Amino acid sequence: MKAAIVGCGSIASVHAASISQLTGSELVAFADNKKNRAADFAARYGGKAYGSLEDMLEQEKPDVLHICTPHYLHVPMAVYGLSHGVHVFMEKPPVISRQQLGELEQASAQSDKKLGFCFQNRYNPSVIEVKELLASGKAGKIRGARGIVTWSRGKEYYTESGWRGSLATEGGGALINQSVHTMDLLAYFLGTPLWVEAGIQNHHLKGIIEVEDTMEAYIRFADSSACFYATTAYCDDVPPLIEIACEDRTIRIEDLEVTYYFRDGHVEKPVVGKKGDGHSTECLGKSYWGCGHKDCIADFYRCIREGQRFPQDLDGMKETILLMLGAYESARGAGVVEIVR
Repeated sequence: MKAAIVGCGSIASVHAASISQLTGSELVAFADNKKNRAADFAARYGGKAYGSLEDMLEQEKPDVLHICTPHYLHVPMAVYGLSHGVHVFMEKPPVISRQQLGELEQASAQSDKKLGFCFQNRYNPSVIEVKELLASGKAGKIRGARGIVTWSRGKEYYTESGWRGSLATEGGGALINQSVHTMDLLAYFLGTPLWVEAGIQNHHLKGIIEVEDTMEAYIRFADSSACFYATTAYCDDVPPLIEIACEDRTIRIEDLEVTYYFRDGHVEKPVVGKKGDGHSTECLGKSYWGCGHKDCIADFYRCIREGQRFPQDLDGMKETILLMLGAYESARGAGVVEIVR
């Protein structure tokens, strides 16, 4: 299959490296409004460079389009790709508003091509280990959970980008850009979210950005609840922490590490990502991004080849999308927001 990438920033390097390692797939083109950046990628991975998505799709007619552009462009470019007969694989966030969600739903319904989202942490070996444990029932009933993300983003990260820090182009801050993966995993483990109540603050970049640097939220599920906290005002980037309190044990996930704290006091650290288990432990980007990109992208291509549904399609990710949007609506004055599909 022929693959093309639009948006040649840092995350595009992860997509390009992943695609280049796939058997039966070829990178044929890159597009960026700064064409020299597309040319740099073409020199590294092969293929041609273009200054626009439209020119690239018209000239190359790829099978798969990877969208790695600023947030506000994700949905318009996905709609364009789907309407031009191309499978679309999109970086997070899937949308930045309910209006965009409606546009994406309509475009997906009118296309016979696949739409998939890069929520790569679901493919981390540590997440797979815990998901299988919870499904087995051995940990007992889930009592509650917490997700914590403390990263560092300074003034230059926003002012030098040309789009970050603006509500119109980024859609939000610490949640939509840095910690939506952690919120997603809380829903992935605990089930369908029922409602959310959240708050946002800008602690360390007042007057510089109009998005939040900190969000806290309380999420209610059918049989449990979760506390969520994310900030970009910390001094460093450290692995996100997810902790799930169950009847039999408390489960803690940090990157590829899983720790079980049993009720009788003993502690176990299972070995995850063992050689030969089929799950990659190679982190192609920053380590705290997780190491699931390669497996996530490979699974999307496999589903295309085999005609199967990709688990992280629009329907599979809709609850996370609605939870994210609901958290912002709550934090901006709506109070408790019900998550209604």
